[in-house]
Amino acid sequence: MSKPRKIALAYSGGLDTSVILKWLQDVYQAEVVTFTADIGQGEELDHVRPKAQQLGVKEIFIDDLREEFVRDFVFPMFRANAVYEGEYLLGTSIARPLIAKRLVEIARQTGCDAIAHGATGKGNDQVRFELTAYALWPEAKIIAPWREWDLNSRERLLAYAEAHGIPIAKKKDGGSPYSMDANALHISYEGGGLEDPWWCPPDDIWRLTVNPEDAPDEPEYVTIAFERGDAVAVNGQRLSPYGVLDALNRLGAKHGIGRLDIVENRYVGIKSRGCYETPGGTILLKAHRAIESITLDREQAHLKDDLMPRYARLIYNGYWFSPERRALQALIDDTQTRVNGEVRMKLFKGNVYNAGRRSQDSLFDATLSTFEDDRGAYNQKDAEGFIRLNGLRLRTGAKRDRR
Repeated sequence: MSKPRKIALAYSGGLDTSVILKWLQDVYQAEVVTFTADIGQGEELDHVRPKAQQLGVKEIFIDDLREEFVRDFVFPMFRANAVYEGEYLLGTSIARPLIAKRLVEIARQTGCDAIAHGATGKGNDQVRFELTAYALWPEAKIIAPWREWDLNSRERLLAYAEAHGIPIAKKKDGGSPYSMDANALHISYEGGGLEDPWWCPPDDIWRLTVNPEDAPDEPEYVTIAFERGDAVAVNGQRLSPYGVLDALNRLGAKHGIGRLDIVENRYVGIKSRGCYETPGGTILLKAHRAIESITLDREQAHLKDDLMPRYARLIYNGYWFSPERRALQALIDDTQTRVNGEVRMKLFKGNVYNAGRRSQDSLFDATLSTFEDDRGAYNQKDAEGFIRLNGLRLRTGAKRDRR
């Protein structure tokens, strides 16, 4: 790869990308354009512009992508009820394709001949960023400093930052901070003591949610309205996609909902331990499945459940812009045309419970499911032939085995 003249950097303003910014300037002698995505991390963005300016950056992009993030990435994913390895709600995974998409747009807009990111050579994010970039800009030149330099520990990064006058917030005890990623869907924590899977993190690690033990002693009920599989209102108030998730985040955080401590399998083959807080997403997933339970045909629901683990892996592994994810999305979205109605959820001490669901498009028929007089709506004798036909292969096999 020829030496680039101008590089667009995905810049968070944290330890890694602040060091990368200076390193790119020194090693490549190139002009650097920074891009920071506002996808709901809030106050973390306050320091981004002055820090980039301090390091000599002239073109600084800080884009508010909160609505696009929830509308075009989070909500489509939740239509699929996507969960990776049975627990992880993909909060980091689903943000990367949007960030990489906008980074490519800015690079081309500003005449950059390369892009750079701060993902390590051990993690999933390098794959997510680069697969997205190649899908949208096949000729992209990509610089991944973690695969080039020798600053391969947080201590070395901190030393580099100190030597070059790059301000970095440290923990009060002077140790390295956790590696954290925050957006409108979640916040994640890695590194530090979490690298020991037996170590139990202290309560002060959590930043979004109250300790479930300290949550209110009375449950709270929330009603969520859905249209075509997407949440559109909370407690009767119609909101934008980001507004819905923000409202659910506040409610979930208040009741200690959405904490997770898992060891997951990274795409590159490494097991990784992380803690996550996804308060609004945890409520939303439960509510979406509840409204689907009365509006989806049985085989639609079962087909979605069969496909969901593969869909989740595609997102986790960085294939959001792949043809197979698009094909699955088209199928999933087709199932959502009648997923309309309201769900009432009970929030209490870190838990979410279904407390009612209703829909004009409901397939639930009380005259069929009742244990009382069904007034002839269902002929129970029909079940005898149904069972005998479905048992035919079992009886045939048993006779063979007996022989």
